[in-house]
Amino acid sequence: MGNGYLRFAALGDSTTVGLGDPLPGGGWRGWARLLVESLQASYDVSFCNVALSGATAAVVREQQLDQALAHRPDLASLLVGVNDTLRSTWDPDRLHADLDHVAGALVDGGATLLTVRWHDHAALLGLPRVLVRPMAERITRVNEVYDDLHATYGGLRLDLALMPEVTDRTCWSIDRFHPSELGHRALARAWAERLCAAGLDFPLPSLEAGGGREPSWRRDVAWMVTEGAPWFGRRARDLGPWAVRRALAAAR
Repeated sequence: MGNGYLRFAALGDSTTVGLGDPLPGGGWRGWARLLVESLQASYDVSFCNVALSGATAAVVREQQLDQALAHRPDLASLLVGVNDTLRSTWDPDRLHADLDHVAGALVDGGATLLTVRWHDHAALLGLPRVLVRPMAERITRVNEVYDDLHATYGGLRLDLALMPEVTDRTCWSIDRFHPSELGHRALARAWAERLCAAGLDFPLPSLEAGGGREPSWRRDVAWMVTEGAPWFGRRARDLGPWAVRRALAAAR
């Protein structure tokens, strides 16, 4: 990682877009921007966030990778895979191939990878029991892929299941799927601690709320009605028949 100058590319889904951490003028901030703001106290940072809401590993490979590589990053965060588990088209072999291709290309381009091991989203969301176990099994498969990537390409990573903030309700937005501002700050802080341990020197991001849009229950409810509920409805239609078949098979 360079002397005084850093290029950072953020790839992934809505968590990296910043959903749950709204800006006063509209749009989203999120953990990656918060991390960059702290890095800028010590480094000249060029930041490229190519993440897309709803992205799967295939979307990262097909729509984000080339933009990230064009940025020639020193650091590249790769946080994706949860959306893959929420679709009836789930294919762990395809997931592994896509993420291996993306990770390999980023490392070959000179980037240090930032990756995660995911926590159990199904249990946190309070999904029906028919979904919790099979969804947990899918997350386990995703984590096995990330274990393989880390063993192959190195870099830095977070185990989200070990972060106490995961069980803190204030760290989640109203949908319990996207981090709140406090959740994004916790992510930024955890990444900063690992970067400092790896040799960078910059102030850690604050864990105190500020700079984002003030919380509003009316706005949260409106978001759930217009975006959150329809999203959950689409996932239920997609996964419902599969979950029922899975439950029947397990009962035999």
